[in-house]
Amino acid sequence: MQRFRSPLAALLLCCCLSGSQGNRVYVHPFYLFAAENVSCVSLDAAEAKPLETLPVAPLDVDVLTPDSRDVSRLDTQKQNITERTGVLAELLNSLGLRMYQAVSTKQPSANTLLSPVNTYGSLATFYLGASTKTASLFQELLGLSQGSNEKNCVSLVDGHKVLQTLQSINSLVDDGPKDEIITQVWAFARQNTNLSEDFIQGTQDFSDASFIRGVDFSKPLEAEQLLNTFVEKTSGEKVKDIFKDLNPSSNLLFVTSFNFQGNWKTAFQPEKTSMEEFHVDDTTTVTAPLMTHTGQYYYVNDKLRRCTIVKLPLSKRSYMLLVLPHDGTTLHDVELKLQTSVMSGWYQSLQEGLLELSLPKFSMSSEMDLHELLTHMDPKIEAALLGSQAEFSRLSNAKPFTVDKVVNKVLFEMSEEGAEPQDVRQEAGIPLKLSFNKPFFYAVVEGNSNSILILGKITNPTL
Repeated sequence: MQRFRSPLAALLLCCCLSGSQGNRVYVHPFYLFAAENVSCVSLDAAEAKPLETLPVAPLDVDVLTPDSRDVSRLDTQKQNITERTGVLAELLNSLGLRMYQAVSTKQPSANTLLSPVNTYGSLATFYLGASTKTASLFQELLGLSQGSNEKNCVSLVDGHKVLQTLQSINSLVDDGPKDEIITQVWAFARQNTNLSEDFIQGTQDFSDASFIRGVDFSKPLEAEQLLNTFVEKTSGEKVKDIFKDLNPSSNLLFVTSFNFQGNWKTAFQPEKTSMEEFHVDDTTTVTAPLMTHTGQYYYVNDKLRRCTIVKLPLSKRSYMLLVLPHDGTTLHDVELKLQTSVMSGWYQSLQEGLLELSLPKFSMSSEMDLHELLTHMDPKIEAALLGSQAEFSRLSNAKPFTVDKVVNKVLFEMSEEGAEPQDVRQEAGIPLKLSFNKPFFYAVVEGNSNSILILGKITNPTL
C-alpha cells in the first residue's frame, strides 16, 4: 500500500488542484479545517483513539421520523463560517468539475446532472469513518492535505467543520425568498451493527434530515422492497426504486438526496413559449417547448473557446450560467476546457445587453453510485477510497466493514414562474437572438460563496 500511495497521491492532487491555478486562495485550506491539537499521525500506527459507537435502530417502514439531533452541536455551523465557505467553494468547484468531466465523457450523448456540493459531502462523511491511511487519501482528493506531511504520517482535518460549512452554503440559498435546497441522508447498516458516533454526527452535519437504520440483508429481495418503500416515503416520493440487486453480505448502503428547487428571477413569457426544433446532433432533431424572454441579460461571447455564456439570475442568492457552443463546435469541445479559472473569467467578462433568449423547459434528476463515479475518474482512486483497498476501521466495530453502495440522487426542479413580476414594457433596441436549441452546458452557482451547486448538460430536453 505504501509503494502505491505516492503515485496515487499525485493523481489525487492533480484531480483536485488542476484548473484552480487562476483562483486566489489566501488561507491554506488545511488550517481553516484542521482538527484541534493537530499533530502528525503515523500511517502505520494502530488507531490511538478508542472508537465510540452507537446502536442502530432496526428499520421499520411505519416509523418515518428522522434521527434526533443534538441542536447544540448543529448550531456550531453558524459560527465563524464565512471565511471557510469561500475557501471550501474553491475546492469543491475544482473537484466537481473534474468529476463532471469524467462522467460526461463516459456518457457523451446523455443528459448529465451532478452536484459538486452533494458529492463532496458524501466523501467528507466517509472520511470520518476511514482509517488513517485511507483518510489521508480522502484529504488529498478533497484538497485538504497540509501539503508538508512527512512520508509516513498525516495531519488530519476536522471533517465536521467541512460538513457544517457545506450545509452553511446550502442554507445561504434557503435565505431565498424562493429557491430552496433540501438534503437528506440515509445509511442502512447490517442488522445488529453499531456505527461510529462520528459518522452518525457527520450525516446530521450535512443534511436537513438523516435516517440511520439497521437492515437484515440476508433476504435481499425482502430487504430491497423494504428499503425502497422506506426511502420513497421519507423523501416525499422524490426518491424511488433506488436499490436493486442487493448483496446479502452487504455491510452498509448509503444514499444522499440533493433537491434544488429554483425560480427564475424574472419569468419567461408564457405566450411566447412554443414548440420548436432542438438539434440533438447533426442527424437527429426533436420537438420541445422553448421558453422565450426579451430583456437585459449579462452575457459574453468567448471567441477563444467558441461558446456564448449567459447569466440567468434565479432568486435572491443564486444564478445559472448557460453555455452554448458556437456552430462548428461540439459541447464536448467546450467541456474539455472547463476549469474554475475559465468560469471565473467568464463571470468577470460578462456585459449587459438586450437578448431575445429562448431556452427549453427542463427539470432533471440523476442517480450516481460514487463507486462508479470515482472509477470514471480513475479505478485506482475508487479502489483506495471506497473499494478493495479502502479501510473503514473508524466506521464500525465490525471487522472488516465495507461500504457497498454510495448513491447520490440529485433533483433539479425549476418553476416556470418568476420571483419578480414580468416587466411588460417594450425594451428599446434590436435584441440579439440567442436560442439554446442544441446541446448546452449549465451550472447553478450560489452567489455569496461562488459555490457550484449543480453542473449539468442537456443533450435532449425530451428525455
